[in-house]
Amino acid sequence: MSGDEKRNKIKLAVKSPQVERFMPMLRALQARDELSEVVKTRVEKACVLLDEGSKLYPNDFRKDTETTSLFARYNASTVEELAELGQEFRMAGRMVSLRSFGKAAFFHLQDPTGRMQIFASRDILGQEAYSRFKKLDIGDIVGVRGRLFRTKTDELTLEAAEVRLVTKSMRPLPEKYHGLKDVEIRYRRRYVDLIVTPRTMEIFRARTTIVRSLRQFLNNHGFMEVETPMMQPIPGGATAKPFETHHNALDMKLYMRIAPELYLKRLLVGGFEKVYEINRNFRNEGISTQHNPEFTMLEFYWAYADYRDLMDLTERMLAEVAVTVTGGSKVPYQGHTIDLTPGTWTRLSFHKSLEVIGGLTPDQYETIEAAQATVRRLGEKVVKNEKLGKLQAKLFDILVEPKLIQPHFIYHYPTDISPLSRRNEDNPDITDRYELFVAGRELANAFSELNDPVDQRARFEEQVKEKEAGDDEAHFMDEDYVRALEYGMPPAGGQGVGIDRLVMLLTDSASIREVILFPLLRPEVPQTGGVEPADGRES
Repeated sequence: MSGDEKRNKIKLAVKSPQVERFMPMLRALQARDELSEVVKTRVEKACVLLDEGSKLYPNDFRKDTETTSLFARYNASTVEELAELGQEFRMAGRMVSLRSFGKAAFFHLQDPTGRMQIFASRDILGQEAYSRFKKLDIGDIVGVRGRLFRTKTDELTLEAAEVRLVTKSMRPLPEKYHGLKDVEIRYRRRYVDLIVTPRTMEIFRARTTIVRSLRQFLNNHGFMEVETPMMQPIPGGATAKPFETHHNALDMKLYMRIAPELYLKRLLVGGFEKVYEINRNFRNEGISTQHNPEFTMLEFYWAYADYRDLMDLTERMLAEVAVTVTGGSKVPYQGHTIDLTPGTWTRLSFHKSLEVIGGLTPDQYETIEAAQATVRRLGEKVVKNEKLGKLQAKLFDILVEPKLIQPHFIYHYPTDISPLSRRNEDNPDITDRYELFVAGRELANAFSELNDPVDQRARFEEQVKEKEAGDDEAHFMDEDYVRALEYGMPPAGGQGVGIDRLVMLLTDSASIREVILFPLLRPEVPQTGGVEPADGRES
């Protein structure tokens, strides 16, 4: 045996034929410098359990209740009332704390609804079963059968007549007073974060409620949910750089969708008048506290409606969702109280916002020369041949957007930055488009849809020129979509709502990574630390 092999040999304190079963796992942990004495101790306990005939991963325990159900039904019951119940309950969950007193122990069992204190004693379980119980660790998933009683401190507790190992945890949970201190590890190991951080689970329960509430609102207003392709031969519906992929059988390039818009509007051509999709979109862009390359959008389209109708609908929809999720239409967010009550939202034109909120005068933004000078004065770069609308959008991003804390509909965006929007009837340089801003960021984008195929073709051709000039976010030409418009699409309004940002708002979360279960991260660099293990027992 070489010196390195001797140094790297894994020694356990038990002599068991079961040891070999765990060696591949132990060697892998050792290779990543993640093998700790705590893990080795857990393996030793697992070997003893197997030698005694216990199963580490059985699948025959069935539960009949959960924590919240027991508290809802019995938390007000007296000691005498609990004693008269004469009913046993079966619970299952993860052991998240343990206080041992020799012949008895208290531990907390955590299921998806909360935590219940369990009392286990040698007198009730019996010597053999209690000995097996003593080999369990914090993090193990257990099944418990027993009756309810109250402790001397009046805590509702389950007295265990049976404690069974359901799933052995080979790694320790983070130590409860420190938890997952490294934020990136929280996101990367979300499965652990959900176990040890109650707020994380609350956020994702709220997210589910938000999506369900949006669906219910739109369903109640006559919209039909549909599905459109996620792989598209021509990406469209937004100005963004797409991800590329390749289909081998057809030998063709495909793009992950940046938006479902052009497919949903094809359905308006086909005769559906109210459609929506809650969809995953993919944009090859930067990552920040507000951006993830893979994100969720709600998009809906409404025939015979315009952008003003969408404003009214959006106020009612988001207020109703807020009430469902938080209990009211005024929600706290990062030190502010955001008022989503319908009728209180500000409506302001794009150019007027540059003046009223941005502090500019028309002579500072109305011409290309003036806008270029103002952009440069603010320290931003001016790109060659950049159009007036894009320059004004830069000014808006710097001077206006961060100040839009309460809900603001900013409408009448410049035409040259709105390639799919309907021109305003009175001023062709602006469109009947708005963006909704809350808490200093965009939450929704909407407009009266462009249904003139001649105008749409011209806009696409202009976008193609911009792409050829180096703008990799400009639109592709989509001949089939233009052909669809040539058959006739009814006048309509359409809107996209960022689900992730809406969840951020309604859960008071500062970063988009907090509200996406598995956000995109760089490949993991092998490292030690990050998770501070408990020693398997709590004093």
